[in-house]
Amino acid sequence: MEWLALIMFLFVCLILLLGYPVAFSLAGASLIFAGLGIAIGAFDDSFIHLLPNRIYGVMINPTLMAVPLFVFMGVVLEKSQVAERLLDAMAQAFSGVKAGLGISITLVGMLLAASTGIVGATVVTMGLLSLPAMLKHGYSAQYSSGIIAATGTLGQIIPPSIALVLLGDVISSAYQQAQLKQGIFNPEPVSVGELFAGAVIPGLILVLLYMLYSFGLATFKPASIPEMDKTQSRFPLKSLLSALLPPLVLIVLVLGSILAGFATPTEAAGVGATGALLIAALHRKLSLKTLQEICVSTLHVTAMVFMILIGASLFSLVFRGFGGEELIHQFFANLPGGVITATLIVMLIMFLLGFILDFIEITFVVVPLVAPVLLAMGLDPVWLGIMIAVNLQTSFLTPPFGFALFYLRGVAPDSLPTRAIYQGVIPFIFLQLVLMAMMAYWPILTTWLPDTIYKS
Repeated sequence: MEWLALIMFLFVCLILLLGYPVAFSLAGASLIFAGLGIAIGAFDDSFIHLLPNRIYGVMINPTLMAVPLFVFMGVVLEKSQVAERLLDAMAQAFSGVKAGLGISITLVGMLLAASTGIVGATVVTMGLLSLPAMLKHGYSAQYSSGIIAATGTLGQIIPPSIALVLLGDVISSAYQQAQLKQGIFNPEPVSVGELFAGAVIPGLILVLLYMLYSFGLATFKPASIPEMDKTQSRFPLKSLLSALLPPLVLIVLVLGSILAGFATPTEAAGVGATGALLIAALHRKLSLKTLQEICVSTLHVTAMVFMILIGASLFSLVFRGFGGEELIHQFFANLPGGVITATLIVMLIMFLLGFILDFIEITFVVVPLVAPVLLAMGLDPVWLGIMIAVNLQTSFLTPPFGFALFYLRGVAPDSLPTRAIYQGVIPFIFLQLVLMAMMAYWPILTTWLPDTIYKS
């Protein structure tokens, strides 16, 4: 009856394509199939009795406590117009450089990713602020939309990313399961801090690739990226410092405290939330009404994340009750090529699922099913986590269903054709694939820094 597990998975995907809420689709489909399985004697209802313990474990999980705090920090920085000030200062500072506006957008996107960690908010903010300016200065529609969509998704990989917080918790649980199956009864944990450290070098490489592409396009195809007016090329040191210092200090406090081992991700998230409030107050953007909007927005996102996690927990229990986990293990074990083929298939499936599911659903539903098997085959947990994050980031950019494209289309002017957006992201998808190839060939890009910090 293990095939019922796969039929249930396909049924959930179908329901999601029809537009039903993710959390209730997962829970509802799981209960329907569990009831069917109990009726025909193919499912042990004791698996359902484990759900209260799962929910209690979610509620007391110290790692997941960082989620609402990081969401709060990101929403506060979004409301305090940090991005607008950064873009103005960076655009002036790079106005005399080839592809200066594109490079400044990439750097601002990197800083926003390291400050907020929210993909959708970054794409929308950059689209509203940057796209009109780029089109006005003669930048091609394809390049303008591509660089904005690509830099907007950096929040998926650059810490402190909410995606990495959620992935860290799931990967840690999967790694412990894999070790227990291998007969290791004192399993080593994997912390969110290790995933943050593993993402630093790949994230910086990706930013560098984006900037090199912008500079190369300006050099060899100047019609797409005209030079800015050099008469305005005055380096605004004072305005640049006033725009840069607050988010940089916040990044150092949050990420630095985690990597240095002074604070856990949850403690650092608390520091980040407080620091974001201070920045908003410093820029006089913190009214009572704004604070209320911030709290409501944070509550909505947090409730969505935890409802999906509870629904995914029920789905996972029913899936295992039908023997789906053993079916996946047998499938991977019998593949020619072993772990390499298994990893490629998993990455392809996650990439395709990224068209219809958000990273939260994939993290809570798909990763717990496949990660224990891959980790038992010898993969490094940090490497696997970062590969999954970059893979999902790539799927968010890929036409025609990439989430980042939908976000950008929603704020782009009507004069910008959708085809231009799709064409513009293709070079950046290629750069993402280059990064994944580099990580596959040189795993040390993801493992060196966490090994140095946490295991030396």
